[in-house]
Amino acid sequence: MGVYQLLFNLPCRDCAEAPDFTSILSHLFYSNMTVMLGAHNIRKKENSQQVIPVLRAFPHQDYDAEKHINDIMLLKLEKKARLNRVVKTIALPKSKDWVKPRQVCSVAGWGRMDGGISSDTLQEVDLEVQDEQKCKKLFHSKFNNSIELCVGDPNSKKATGRGDSGGPFVCKDVAQGIVCYACKN
Repeated sequence: MGVYQLLFNLPCRDCAEAPDFTSILSHLFYSNMTVMLGAHNIRKKENSQQVIPVLRAFPHQDYDAEKHINDIMLLKLEKKARLNRVVKTIALPKSKDWVKPRQVCSVAGWGRMDGGISSDTLQEVDLEVQDEQKCKKLFHSKFNNSIELCVGDPNSKKATGRGDSGGPFVCKDVAQGIVCYACKN
């Protein structure tokens, strides 16, 4: 079974919350960063791609790099993204708009697939939110249900992979989280 942990109730990467903002995991940020929106194949130049420099980064005020707590950062882009059929804004959750166990949501990214090879094309998979007890059993003391949840497919090996960190966790067209880390099995 692939059950993977995600930061809870946060905006997503590679989709703009507003035309001139997006988000990332704080530990992935570097100076002079640019953001690519609208990419499907990251090895090819596509007409849909927009590469926009980051003007300013806003890390979470309580980010702890050592413990990976509050590992989220908003990025203000130098200019607004051109919204079109592949670059869109996404709704953020309303207060108390929590996902529930057994709810099926999707994650997307270019991370490693079965066999350990990274994908050139954007992959998406539907995964089920797991109950708190299962998450605590899998992640032991690392799991914090006030800011995290874990998702997976109990009936198959569907999951996120290495390289998907920072990818969106989306439920009913609302960004509910960001892929953060996974259990090793």
